[in-house]
Order: sequence, then structure tokens, then C-alpha cells
Amino acid sequence: METMRDIRSRMKSVRQTRQVTGALKLISTSKLRKARRRLEDTLPYFDGITEAMRDIIGHSEESGQKWFDARPDKADRKVATLVVTADMGKAGGYNHAIIRYVEESCPLGSLLLPVGNVGKRYFMERDYILVEDFAVSTKEPTVYEAKEIAAFAASQFSEGKIDEFRVIYTRMRSIVRLEPTMLTLLPLSVKDIAGPARTAVDAETYRYEPNEEGLFDALVPQYLKGIAYGALVSAFASEQASRMTAMDAATKNADEMLGRLRLHYNRARQAAITSEVSEIVAGAAALED
Repeated sequence: METMRDIRSRMKSVRQTRQVTGALKLISTSKLRKARRRLEDTLPYFDGITEAMRDIIGHSEESGQKWFDARPDKADRKVATLVVTADMGKAGGYNHAIIRYVEESCPLGSLLLPVGNVGKRYFMERDYILVEDFAVSTKEPTVYEAKEIAAFAASQFSEGKIDEFRVIYTRMRSIVRLEPTMLTLLPLSVKDIAGPARTAVDAETYRYEPNEEGLFDALVPQYLKGIAYGALVSAFASEQASRMTAMDAATKNADEMLGRLRLHYNRARQAAITSEVSEIVAGAAALED
């Protein structure tokens, strides 16, 4: 049977755990709001780049054809996948879900580019080929980190070292709906860039200098940077949402456990008081005899 001292020790341990889970929940909530706000602030810039690429394709279907080349007939076609996980746990099933999705989508021997220590440690112990390790900030992804990923993808694709570059990340559709998603960065998709057809009223005529082909090549890395940045921020927001939910559940469980321990402690204390009173009464009766 547990003593009062044992119960107090357990209660102290639960309180300390509750402080940690409560703090992590508040931190994740703050990071989630900040990430959403930053993504919304940068969307107009990347939307403008996409619109310019769409306009160039509308003028000349030959522009940037090398970026749309899927190379289906190439022997030993190489596919590289950027995998975005977290740097730490305590995020519910966030990391497990993305790792399981990678194992289902990428056979053993695939080229992986891990982002996040959890994924890196896991895939290092499996039969995957780790091509590059991108050090993305644990505080919040930045445009500069997305630029590094986009530049690497563009250079490897244009040089023919990689024939397809994909990103696997977690897309946050809502706080409770987090979906592992695969997105193809290269080759580009005409359908994704073209978007809905514009009417004659909406269409505008532009002249591009020095030429459309050169400008399109310059815009591709910027476009890839926008897609990569959106994926990184979405994954970061999903991680914070998952951790916030997990820590909220852990905090509630700690509160319930503290309630049970208080009840157990009060019963033990009452039993100890009753035992002491009984001993005093028995001692007094023995003295009278």
C-alpha cells in the first residue's frame, strides 16, 4: 500500500509534467498563429510570379519547355523526394504519419532529402539513399531556406542529375485534419501553372525583355521557392497544431490524474488520522487499567 509520502511524490511529478505540457501547448499555439500570418503575407508575391509565368506560357507554348520535360523514356530515371518531419517529438502522430506515408510512396533505395531530425534519424537506419540534408530552422521556416531547396532542385534537374523532384509534407486543412501530401516540384506541370482560362476582358498584353525564354528561366527558381516555402510553412503549422492538440490532451490527463491522486491522498490521510486516534484511545484505556 502506498504511503502518504509516496503519493505526494507522485503528485509532484505529475504537476511538473503538467507544467511542461501546458508550456508546450502555449508555445505551439503562438508559433501556429505566427506561421499562418507570415504565409498569408508572402502569398501575393508568389501569386504574382505564377501569374507572370502563366502569361508567358499563354504567349508562347515553347517557352521553358526544358522545365516541363518529364523524361519518361530515360533509362534509370532518378526521383528525389524532400521529406519534411519535425526536429522533436511530443507532436502526437505527426512524425509517424509522414514516415508511414513515405514508406508507402517511396520504395527502398529511393533518393530522400530529409528535413527534420526525426526523419533523418529514421531513414538513416533504413535502406534509403540520403542525398542532402537541409538545416531548416526549428523556430520557423524562412524564405531563404526555401530558396536553398529550390536552387538545389533547379540545378539538379537542369543538369540531368535528377529527373523528378518531389516534396512530401503535412498539409493542414484544419486543426484536427492533417494530411500527408506529395507535391511534384519538377518537372513543372502546365496544368498547375496555367490555371483557369482568362477571358478577353481580363487578358493583358505585356512585353518581356530581353526575351520570354530568358525571363521564364529566371522565374522558375522563384516559383519553386514559393512552392517549397508554402510546403515548409504548412508542415511547420501542422506540426504545431499536432503538438498543441497532443499537449492539450496530456494536460487534461494530468489534471485527471492529479484529481485521482488527491482523492487517494485524502483517503490515506484519513486512514492515518483514524489509526492515530485509535492508538491514542487504546493507550489511554491501557493507562486507566
